Amino acid sequence: MWAPSQESRPWLRLYPEDVPVEPEVPDVPVTRLLDDAARRHPRRSALWFAGRRTRYRALRDAADRFAAGLERLGVLPGDRVAVLLPNCPQQVVAVFGTWRRGAVVVLLDPLAAPAELRHRLTDSGARVAVVLDRCHPALRAVRRDVRLDHVVVASLYDALPLRARVALRLPGMRARRARVGVPVPDEPGVVPFRSLVRRARGRAVQHPLDPATDLAAIQYTSGTEGRPKGAMCTHRNLVANAVQEHAWDVGGRDVDDTTLALLPLFHSFGLTSCLVAPVMKAGTIVLLPRLDLGRVVRALRRHRPTVFPGVPTLYDQVLDVAGPADLASVRVFISGASGLRRPTIARIDALGGHRLIQCYGLTEASPALTANPPTAEARNETVGLPLPLTDAVVVDRDEPTRVLPPGEPGELVVRGPQVFRGYWNQPLATARALSRGWLRTGDIAIMDAAGFVTILERRADLIKVSGFSVLPSEVEEVLREHPAVLDCAVVGVPDPRRGERVVAYVVEHPAYPFSADELRRHCARRLTRYKVPREFRPRSALPRDALGKVLRRELRAAARNG
Repeated sequence: MWAPSQESRPWLRLYPEDVPVEPEVPDVPVTRLLDDAARRHPRRSALWFAGRRTRYRALRDAADRFAAGLERLGVLPGDRVAVLLPNCPQQVVAVFGTWRRGAVVVLLDPLAAPAELRHRLTDSGARVAVVLDRCHPALRAVRRDVRLDHVVVASLYDALPLRARVALRLPGMRARRARVGVPVPDEPGVVPFRSLVRRARGRAVQHPLDPATDLAAIQYTSGTEGRPKGAMCTHRNLVANAVQEHAWDVGGRDVDDTTLALLPLFHSFGLTSCLVAPVMKAGTIVLLPRLDLGRVVRALRRHRPTVFPGVPTLYDQVLDVAGPADLASVRVFISGASGLRRPTIARIDALGGHRLIQCYGLTEASPALTANPPTAEARNETVGLPLPLTDAVVVDRDEPTRVLPPGEPGELVVRGPQVFRGYWNQPLATARALSRGWLRTGDIAIMDAAGFVTILERRADLIKVSGFSVLPSEVEEVLREHPAVLDCAVVGVPDPRRGERVVAYVVEHPAYPFSADELRRHCARRLTRYKVPREFRPRSALPRDALGKVLRRELRAAARNG
């Protein structure tokens, strides 16, 4: 498609002095990062969760026992293991244990609606699912429709410190204990996580694999077009992106970092920035299973994190409750998933230093592609410069072999070792997205003469709610199943707390007047919570062009104007 040269990479001139242009990417599985950390720093804190510490040697041993447990369940190298857990030690153990076995992790939202679970489990062909006890009923409801041989059930109760578990056994603590864990029916194929790990003995042997071609993870994404698809990321993809992150972070190379892991690890951003990259440096990870601002502030004060990956709406909420002293330890804020607003940039800049790094990425790129330099050269209204080992061009959308000059909008096309292998079981979609190693992002962008990239529109109609992607077509499909809906269109409109909120325009069936509450309940039964429309607005007809396509831009404008 395009043969870049050093002269055609203007961004290299703005790299911080100590950033290597071509850092070495080790040819190893992701599990080697954990092995190296456990060998070099066996007693260093790997995880903190609810006041309980897990050291690196203990984490590696637990991952080995989980891998041995998977082998006992009949999991073979290359099989898919679905992990439906919030940020907790069992999630980390399950992910690294699956990789140790040579199997593929399918990372799923533990709060996903049953219909979404059914699709992803069926599509991936997962043989084993690891699920939180409180989320087991949703998985149980779809298990008869999917291929699952075994369900491994974990409880947050088992991850608590001993004193907390003892306290929860005391009289009068039944209600609080129920919020931490719930009983799971004794059914065929259901295995307690605790039992699976405890029954194993000895070190598990890493199954031989080729990091460049063997898959590490399948993560479901909207892709560059259409319905959700499973993005296939290899071990090399994940290791390379962690290498790129550390190469870029000049100030953190000789620091024992502590990462605040509030981003969900089932999201590609969280997986790399809150797990793989910290483990590569034997850093400490503070796991928070959900957004609880009180707990976030307590974690800031107790653990003094130095790295805080997040999304703009998350930063706004934390800045509302945390003072400068609470955030003084944070060396770098890594922002991604959606664009930063100027007020948010100003609030973080007011903390002093060059701490903010606005990034851009895609699940298809493991995920980071560009980042602002952590120096005075940063332009955080943009998404920064291409990372080391990454090439990027802006091309004509209709003629993608034609590279556009600086400042002219077009489609962003990228290449690098972090770019995925393709979509699971989707050869045509893969062929449309990839060409000779280049990934067509589908995002409209401009690149200035210095190499800074600005995203103008992310995949046209994709809605971003608190950093999570919502496909309008997915919500519309659910809405159209209701008899009151004759026609509908879903758009995203700006929201000060969530980035965007989902608004549904509905053409009412003449024989069946609709109720907003009724439609909301209907959607809530089929969709994950953040995908459920916040508003339902009646329309007599939807605006369409000459080809019959809904003009979403008109609906977005109408929604913004009230």
